[in-house]
Amino acid sequence: MSSPIPERESPSLTKEQFDRLLQWLDSDREKAGTRYEVIRKRLLKVFACFGEQSPEELVDLTINRVARRVEEIQPGYVGDPVHYFCGVATKIVQEVRRKRRIPAVLFPLPVPVDEVKEENHRHLEECIGTLSLDDRRFVLAYYDRNKGQKIELRKRLAEELGVTTNALRIRAHRIRAGLRECFERRRGASRG
Repeated sequence: MSSPIPERESPSLTKEQFDRLLQWLDSDREKAGTRYEVIRKRLLKVFACFGEQSPEELVDLTINRVARRVEEIQPGYVGDPVHYFCGVATKIVQEVRRKRRIPAVLFPLPVPVDEVKEENHRHLEECIGTLSLDDRRFVLAYYDRNKGQKIELRKRLAEELGVTTNALRIRAHRIRAGLRECFERRRGASRG
């Protein structure tokens, strides 16, 4: 398993950064050391509560981040520094979880819907173009008009062809199945 610490982040502190951190915790070096240990233990509990696999590494990362920013934080910060450490720890948990969710393989961006529609329309037109002239005229007439007009149109079409409406439906189904097969083949070839 890879380290939860981001690659861009250096794991170590300078002596000055660590001294500044202790100074922020307490002006008495002995008390500052005690507070530092209390904060470490509290951060370990925070990461354990979040169920993190490497809490020690995350505690070090949290302390290092805070220590690097003490110079900016200290002048305006009011309250117990432990709260600031816990806030940074929470942000680190979010980063670690986000890092785990990012897939290692980048997937291609989806094609915009308009382009897909255009491509599908082109494939359908190409497939219709492969039909015989009679079948092409038939299928275009069969699927022409809206619902109410279709019924009358199909009755008239059956009469013109001298077949029953059931035979008309069977012919339409056969042609539609061939068009669907042609369409799928062309669409698969263009994606392949």
